[in-house]
Amino acid sequence: MKKLLLAGAMLLSSISFAFSEPLKVGFVYVGPVGDHGWTYMHDIGRQAVESHFGDAVETVYVESVPEGPDAARVMRGMIAEGADMVFTTSFGYMQQTLQVAKDNPDVIFEHATGYKTAPNVSVYSSRFYEGRYIQGVIAGHMSKTGKAGYIGSFPIPEVIRGINAFYLGAQTINPDFDVDIVWVNTWYDPGKEANAAKVLMAGGADIITQHTDSPSPLAAAAAAGVKGFGQASDMIQFAPDTQLTAILDVWGPYYIERIQAVIDGSWTTTNTWGGMDTGMVGMADYTNMPPELAGVAQQLQADITSGKFKPFGDTSDADLGGMMQYVDGIDAQIPN
Repeated sequence: MKKLLLAGAMLLSSISFAFSEPLKVGFVYVGPVGDHGWTYMHDIGRQAVESHFGDAVETVYVESVPEGPDAARVMRGMIAEGADMVFTTSFGYMQQTLQVAKDNPDVIFEHATGYKTAPNVSVYSSRFYEGRYIQGVIAGHMSKTGKAGYIGSFPIPEVIRGINAFYLGAQTINPDFDVDIVWVNTWYDPGKEANAAKVLMAGGADIITQHTDSPSPLAAAAAAGVKGFGQASDMIQFAPDTQLTAILDVWGPYYIERIQAVIDGSWTTTNTWGGMDTGMVGMADYTNMPPELAGVAQQLQADITSGKFKPFGDTSDADLGGMMQYVDGIDAQIPN
């Protein structure tokens, strides 16, 4: 196995990295690749890497890795098997990523949705809240009860930011709009997610959205004839007559860019937060709604993409990144 040497000056340190040829890249997934949501889309990105680089890059992955100590074991196992670069694709892997990176300074790490970097650790995320705002506007138009149900995974800034954006969008159409929230304390549990959707519908919600990873909430809503939104990928197959749209997580171009930087010897520690303007956030087709509303959504998407409109106005990225409170008007509690 031939080794390629990457000088560490580009990392603002004296570290040097020796990499395999082909470059071996690992992906650590919090859910199954078949979740049709978060992990599914990361794996689509991994497949794009394989298609783009061919034999120059070898990828490996481990799915359904719990957040916590077990993640470190998986990372170390990948490194023991020759991984030169590891993408850790969930917020809860942050401390394990940093520790394993410290112990393996000759390996490059990229951590999704985190905020702590190191000489050999970059972080990356998407401005999913941009899509949540559009969904809120659609919900404000489409809801007959003036109430949406929102299924939250864990009370972290990314999720709270999305709830706030959704509510703000809906409120522009109906100032009295209400959002009921059920926290399921999991990223992926189809049974719990479906049950949460049923509870929300029983409480009067006639729009269902989620920040969890299976299509079960959308499918449960469809079975009841209730409109909803897909999560992370286009889930229209699970609700052909009721999905309104879905936020699309587009990771392939970023993965290709960062791996190419390693190959070129230009990789640096970065903090990337891309949105619609970079293509990291997309939207599925606007369906099961009046054409004029689809036009409104498309124009709003164009305005967000161009920078003409920002869901949170001039709020700084620092404040957005640490958002741990609901905006005024959401009458719910954030669990500890």
